Amino acid sequence: MIVERNTYLQKLLSKRHNGMIKVLTGMRRCGKSFLLFNLFAEYLKEEGIDDSHIIKVNLEDRRNKNLRNPDKLLEHIDSLMTDNNMYYILLDEVQMVNEFEDVLNSYLHVQNADVYVTGSNAKFLSKDVITEFRGRGDEIRIHPFSFKEYCDSQHNVKDREQLLERFMLYGGLPQVVLMKNDEEREDYLRNLFTHTYLKDIKERNSIQNDDDLEELVNILASSIGGLTNPLKIHNTFKSIKQNCISRDTIKSYLDYMQDAFLTERSLRYDIKGRKYIDTPSKYYFEDLGLRNARLNFRQSEKTHLMENLIYNELRLRGFAVDVGQVTINTKNADGKSERKHLEVDFVCNKGYERIYIQSAFALLTEEKREQEFNSLRRIKDNFQKIVIMGGLQPTYKNNDGILILNIYDFLMNDNIM
Repeated sequence: MIVERNTYLQKLLSKRHNGMIKVLTGMRRCGKSFLLFNLFAEYLKEEGIDDSHIIKVNLEDRRNKNLRNPDKLLEHIDSLMTDNNMYYILLDEVQMVNEFEDVLNSYLHVQNADVYVTGSNAKFLSKDVITEFRGRGDEIRIHPFSFKEYCDSQHNVKDREQLLERFMLYGGLPQVVLMKNDEEREDYLRNLFTHTYLKDIKERNSIQNDDDLEELVNILASSIGGLTNPLKIHNTFKSIKQNCISRDTIKSYLDYMQDAFLTERSLRYDIKGRKYIDTPSKYYFEDLGLRNARLNFRQSEKTHLMENLIYNELRLRGFAVDVGQVTINTKNADGKSERKHLEVDFVCNKGYERIYIQSAFALLTEEKREQEFNSLRRIKDNFQKIVIMGGLQPTYKNNDGILILNIYDFLMNDNIM
C-alpha cells in the first residue's frame, strides 16, 4: 500500500528550479527516502522527465560506500550529466559524505542541476545548510505520518476511537503503520530505538557511558508533558539512581536527542511579560510509538499522550510551539497577596498568527474545567483561544469566546482553528 504524502510532495514541487539545495530533514525511518526516490521521482517521470535525467544515490547503501568519498561522488554525478537538459540529483543521507558541503556547493551554479538531499541530523541543518550553503539551502522538514495520513492507510478500520488509540500507542512511522500485527510492531519499535537511534547518537557523539544516556531517555519518556531541566534531571539521577552525572553532560545528551529528531524542546513563554523564561522546559517525542516502546508499552496515559500528539500536529502544520505562562496576583487563605503562575499548554505562532491551546483529555469536574479555562480567560489579547478535548463531543464556542474542539475535528481538519 502506498500512502500519498501530498502535502510534502507539493512542497517539493513548489521549490523546483529555485536555484537552492532542497534539504529534506527529519528522523530516520520517517519516510524521507520514499518521498524523494519514489513519490517525487515518479511524479517527474509522469511529467515526461526521462529516467536518465533523474540521478539517485542512496549513500546509506553499503554498495555505494565508495561514493561517500566527495571526489568520487562528484565524478559519478558529472559522468551521468551528458547534455544540457535539466537533471534532478537526489541524494539520500548525504551527511555520510565527507565534505558534502563542497560537493553540493559545486552544483549551486550549474544551470541544469536541481539538487535534493536528505539528512537525519539536526546539526546537518543548523550548521551546514545555513552556513556552508551560503544561504542557498532550503529546508523541508518531514515528520512521521500524521493521524490523518494514518487513517488514510487504514481503509479496513472505521472506528475513529480505535484508530486514535492505536495511533497513540504505535505512532506514525510508515513501516510500523503498514505492519499487520501488534507483536511485529512492538519488536520493530524496540529494536529501532536501541539499534538505530541510540546507536547513531552514541557513535556520532563518542559516548562511552551509555547507561546514563539510556536512563535519561527513560526519564524523558516517563515525563512527557512535565516541566524539567538539566538540574531537575541531575537531582533525579542523584537521589534515585545514586548517580552523579553532571548537569553539563545531561544538557549535552538532551541536545543529542534533539539533533537526531527524537525529541523537541518547547520553551516557556511569559505571555503577559512577552518574554521567554530560561528554564524549565517541556520535551516531546517526535513519534509516540518510539516513546512507548522505550517504556515497553507500559505507560500509556492518554492525557499525556494526547498532549504530545497535539504538539506534533501543531509542529507538522508549521507552528512554532511554546509552553505558555500567565502570572496573576491573588490572595491566599490568610488574605496576603501572592503571585500565581497559570499554565497554557501551547502558545502557537506562525507569521502574524497566534493561537493559545489547552489540551484536556476530559473535564470531569468543575475544578478541572476552571483549571483549564482560567488561564485562557486571563489572556486579554484578541488571538484565538482553544481547548482540545478527547472524545466525540460536538465542537462549539463557549460564552468566553473559547473554541472547544474534540480531538478528531482538530486532527482531521487543518482549517478548523
